[in-house]
Amino acid sequence: MEELAKESISFLSKSSLETNEPRLGSLGAVFIMLKSALGAGLLIFPWAFAKAGGIHFAVTVEMISLVFLISGLVILGYSSSVSGRNTYQGVVTDICGPAIGKLCEICYVFNLFFISVAFLVIVADQLHKLCLSMYELITGLPESEMPYHWYTDQRFALFLLCLLFIFPLSVPKEISIQKYTSVLGTFAAAYLTVAIVVKYHMRPIHEINLSPLYSSGISSWDSVFSVIPTICFGFQCHEACVAVYSSMENRRLSHWVFISVLSMLICLLIYSLTGVFGYLTFGKNVAPDILMSYSGGDVTMIVARLLFGISIITIYPIIVLLGRSVIQDPLLRRRLKHTAVTESYESRTRVALTTAWVTVTLLIAVFIPDISKVISVVGGVSAFFIFIFPGLCLIFVVQSESVSPTMRYLLVTWGMITLLCGTLIFGQSTSVAIMQLITEV
Repeated sequence: MEELAKESISFLSKSSLETNEPRLGSLGAVFIMLKSALGAGLLIFPWAFAKAGGIHFAVTVEMISLVFLISGLVILGYSSSVSGRNTYQGVVTDICGPAIGKLCEICYVFNLFFISVAFLVIVADQLHKLCLSMYELITGLPESEMPYHWYTDQRFALFLLCLLFIFPLSVPKEISIQKYTSVLGTFAAAYLTVAIVVKYHMRPIHEINLSPLYSSGISSWDSVFSVIPTICFGFQCHEACVAVYSSMENRRLSHWVFISVLSMLICLLIYSLTGVFGYLTFGKNVAPDILMSYSGGDVTMIVARLLFGISIITIYPIIVLLGRSVIQDPLLRRRLKHTAVTESYESRTRVALTTAWVTVTLLIAVFIPDISKVISVVGGVSAFFIFIFPGLCLIFVVQSESVSPTMRYLLVTWGMITLLCGTLIFGQSTSVAIMQLITEV
């Protein structure tokens, strides 16, 4: 999901329809879709497999979800071709009307906000584990014997990181560092998957988990259903897909179906490998952040933590830029109706919004340090972009297209099914997340 930000900067800020830049080829489109989907979601997939009741149940949910994931991509590509718009919000506004378009913008900001929270939680986890690793490497003592000091607390370290690095990187109007982060994020995801698979096969005999490949217990429907938000968070690239489609050289619908299917199948392979071997390594004891399950002195996983940490630190400011622009632009337009928008006013507004964004996300990350709870919220909102808005687009767009009555009935029915599934996922995941927060408080 975080790779959406990088592609949004390069594609959404400047439509390829309005420039003379070379259009995107098939390989480039697949690669960008992969970068948009692969990221921090990998860390929680082994936990999701355990939560679902085992590999059999989790893979089944993945395969069913894949149908809707691919369907959503195809619908959005088709809607983009009909509307001629090159942004997700633009397509929804043009196809479904300004009211639903405004809802899309609100969900967009809300989604980016909680992705920012998830990123800070992940960074805090890695800071904590890296601190333990350094203590173990320097003193030779186990992690459990490390004394507690306020200056070694990951919350203090996270505060310093936000103050000294994340906030200064987030304030500028444009963030040129995005040019160099996509390779790092993709490499971090690929490295983690390979490392988890290799670590599983290199385990000492006494550490082998004797859990069967398929769970022998009966998983409840609640448990199986609860992993869908995690899958939504991991596979989500739908906001970026509109920009990718509008930038492609070959925009035939059949070709876009091929790109969507291939991209999602590769994502399925990578996420499944991570989930399967991470779950088989630790069983039911796997942490919501898989890297937290490995010992602090494991050099292979220290590298993985550094890669993920640096990648997220460079991506977080881009998330802020995208979310801030959706809020700031209407403020500047409203100001322009009454008086001129000066450079100082724009600068003050930008700094104030950035300060509020970083501060509030930091506070939430400090008080809700469990990544699984944050993902349940983000995954629920992701249902809007994967299920609800594509379903609405399909229902609206077929009304204006010349198709046979039977085909129109089938497409509207599928749009209603997609819309209903998205509503159920959003309602279930959001209610569970709220109940968990109330219980803990």
